Amino acid sequence: MGPTYASVPGRPMIPAKGAGLLRAWLLVVAAMVYAMILVGGATRLTDSGLSITEWKPLLGAFPPMNAADWNSAFAEYRSMTAQYHQLNPHMTLAGFQGIYWWEWSHRELGRSIGIVFALPLLVFWLTGRTTKKLLPHLLILFALGGLQGLVGWWMVSSGVETSLTSVAPYRLMTHFGLALLIISYSFWLWLELGAGRRPVSRQASGWALALLVVAGLQMMLGALVAGLDAGRTYTDWPLMAGRIVPEAIWGLTPWWRNFIENDATTQFLHRMNAYLLLGLGIWSAWRFRWENLGGFGLLAGLATAQATLGIVTLLNAAPLDLSLAHQALGAAVLLAAVRLCWATRTTVNRPLETPAADVDKAAAPL
Repeated sequence: MGPTYASVPGRPMIPAKGAGLLRAWLLVVAAMVYAMILVGGATRLTDSGLSITEWKPLLGAFPPMNAADWNSAFAEYRSMTAQYHQLNPHMTLAGFQGIYWWEWSHRELGRSIGIVFALPLLVFWLTGRTTKKLLPHLLILFALGGLQGLVGWWMVSSGVETSLTSVAPYRLMTHFGLALLIISYSFWLWLELGAGRRPVSRQASGWALALLVVAGLQMMLGALVAGLDAGRTYTDWPLMAGRIVPEAIWGLTPWWRNFIENDATTQFLHRMNAYLLLGLGIWSAWRFRWENLGGFGLLAGLATAQATLGIVTLLNAAPLDLSLAHQALGAAVLLAAVRLCWATRTTVNRPLETPAADVDKAAAPL
């Protein structure tokens, strides 16, 4: 007989045994993906992503072991990337090793996440510490992790044996977006296995979803800005090269290329969407102050801090430390939006101006 999958009565996602262990595991996975996002950011900012010019899912776990291996890896980088010839023609072996370790660490962390996810998942599955409703979500999450490895190589390959000196920005955005989906999915499942929700107004649910969409779009635009090094191109604020709308915003043809390849366009959209997120965050925190959720206020506070940090990062031409801090806080904003969306899924019809506690008292039986 196979394992039985018993759930908590009325909570089909939560297993009858091992729920706490499952939550801890999902939190560890989410934390590792968060670290992966930051290491990936450092890899991009140090122009290290093209230092490993081939994809070996298993054998790639072993770095060069001797001088011959290092010279071979360096020779492949010199012969297979335009980045070396155009940006690093005077690079030494020691300099190559510096960028190699960033990319190797990024890939190794990805492999580690795969192991940390797959082995416990197998144990939970075989011992019945999951449910029929939860298991498909975990399998989808595992499949997304495998897809992320393929997308990562698809991204890197855009700068190998091509004329590009870095990876294609739209591929970087895809890779980054998939990482955000994985961490958000893990966090959502962690929430599902925890405390229950309480009803909120339908308007609050709609605004929470809108904030999640705008926050996600902001992260995608940020990935394009990073991929184009646009944060080091226009470093004045609140104007861009002395103008509200930069002159070069429609400089590429056909027109659609401006949205993924034009540093002026991508940074302008990133700025405008940041103002939108900040405005929506502050307005929704005020509008739904009676909901007693705390999530709207938290999101507004994080969005304000992120906007401030973004301006400071921009004015300093996006140095490594500030850029990584900006990326880290951006992920926190997105997760706050995910939590808010989760918390507002159970809705009721009630007037916004009435405090939730008063409604609960009025609805209570005498």
